[in-house]
Amino acid sequence: MARPRTIDPNQLLDAAERVVARLGVPGLTLDAVAVEAGISKGSVLYDYRNKAALVQAVVMRALQRDSAHNQAAIDALDGDDSPVIRGRLLAAAQPLPEPFRPVALSLVAAMASDSSLRAPFQAHQREVIDAVESSAQQPRGAMLAYLALEGLKLLESLDYHRFPEQQRAQLLSDIAWLVEQRPHAAQPLP
Repeated sequence: MARPRTIDPNQLLDAAERVVARLGVPGLTLDAVAVEAGISKGSVLYDYRNKAALVQAVVMRALQRDSAHNQAAIDALDGDDSPVIRGRLLAAAQPLPEPFRPVALSLVAAMASDSSLRAPFQAHQREVIDAVESSAQQPRGAMLAYLALEGLKLLESLDYHRFPEQQRAQLLSDIAWLVEQRPHAAQPLP
């Protein structure tokens, strides 16, 4: 007979994120998560057989949260032209929550050295890029806007730069302007 669950999987992942925020992915251990969650290591092992599985779960939850946040913004636009990029711009109006910044930075560092952690993000990016292009009235302008938006978000998530609130809002407005632009066919760079 199976032992009943004593902790919600989301509570376990919350504890793992707190450990990652403090110690980074290298400091994430099943023991550290168990202590943080106030449970036994066996309870952690019930869901995650090893550290790699736990890190993968934290990464996947971050991706799912980000996807849901963006999709909610897209859905709120109901009938808008170029909804995918405009929804992603709307979602980006709220920067990455401060408590999640060290977690995001640590996860990005972990993904840099582990292709199995990058693979879900790569697949997701392919889907988003296809959706941005296929839903836009001006696909090239929308793609430039997407690239600019992702550049802004990357600077922030890697903690390379933080724009003051008013400047950030203006940048998002400028990026939104790109959505309907029709870039000229430029000559390739030498």
